Amino acid sequence: MTSPTRLDRNPRVRITDVELLSSAWYVLRRTTFDYQHRDGHWTTEQRETYDRGNGATVLLYDRAGATVLLTRQFRYPVYVNDHPDGMLLETAAGLLDTDDAETAIRREAQEETGVRIGELEHVFDVYTSPGSVTERLHCYAAPYDPADRGTGGGLAEEGEDIEVVELRFEDAMKMIGTGEIADAKTIMLLQWAALHGPFRPTS
Repeated sequence: MTSPTRLDRNPRVRITDVELLSSAWYVLRRTTFDYQHRDGHWTTEQRETYDRGNGATVLLYDRAGATVLLTRQFRYPVYVNDHPDGMLLETAAGLLDTDDAETAIRREAQEETGVRIGELEHVFDVYTSPGSVTERLHCYAAPYDPADRGTGGGLAEEGEDIEVVELRFEDAMKMIGTGEIADAKTIMLLQWAALHGPFRPTS
């Protein structure tokens, strides 16, 4: 990611100050910049950005069995924001750390679900919360063979306690409507699978 003090790709944005607010877990900054509006006038703005690094996620699917493989784990931020129990159903995902996106998602999928990915398809990249979070999420899809699944569950030394959940694709799609699946990346990948991916209509 480009240093915020060196951003010059947009001539309508002139950064004047960057203040580090926190780096206890990830990095929180307050940036002051001058912004030129469409009518030509300039204003001084401030924004806080949370930099947790970029990530990757993968929708694991079994076309023959018409299933998808998801994870369920406790997410405190959603628990504190009205989710019933904080146990979120998600596609396998993780931060890139020092790896490229493909290497990272192969690592995370094996750790979380026990699946060693072979064929891997890049679907799209998204900014998850562009008003405040810098993260760019690389989204993939990959087939899995139920017979080849390992244990998964995440890394105990990192405090992970991940349940592997196999669902019929049809049921997973219904769970978007009921709110049982409420994670954005998971919803996007399931909808992609229904419209353009392995479960798209054939006629």
